[in-house]
Amino acid sequence: MFRIDYRIAALGVMVFFLWACPGVAEERKDMGGWERNGKYDKLYVPSDRDSIKGIITGFKEVVPFPGMSPGVALLLKDPDGDIVTVHLGPRWFVDPAAIGVKKDDKVKVKGVWVELNNEDIIIASKISKGDFFEYKLRLTKDGTPFWTLSKEDLERERNESLKR
Repeated sequence: MFRIDYRIAALGVMVFFLWACPGVAEERKDMGGWERNGKYDKLYVPSDRDSIKGIITGFKEVVPFPGMSPGVALLLKDPDGDIVTVHLGPRWFVDPAAIGVKKDDKVKVKGVWVELNNEDIIIASKISKGDFFEYKLRLTKDGTPFWTLSKEDLERERNESLKR
């Protein structure tokens, strides 16, 4: 007599589901505290956007709230000589070696000033260098972080940026 092992059948269905529906699997990804509308994301208020120019003095790892996965920040020396911490995004999304800016580059950062852990920081939406380079981290219209976009939406946004 043929018997079905329901554990194996369930595993097979789950594997097929993840293979056939990758977008759904991505949406359920653990964002490590960096998810859309989470505690950290709610600090970013698009209507409060501002900009600052300065020179990058380095990069550092940040953990905005206890329990969050590590993020990447750049350190920006402003025109007054003060060092401003600029949060870029989660480490699993932002690779400092691959974003197109480095120490000693003159940049313009657009983002939102917030007070976090008794420090005034900027949560960046875009970094510009010169007239032709831009590294975007959030949608301008509503501040949606790029790391929360589907692969298709992220690709579409990157293609739109290249046209500008």
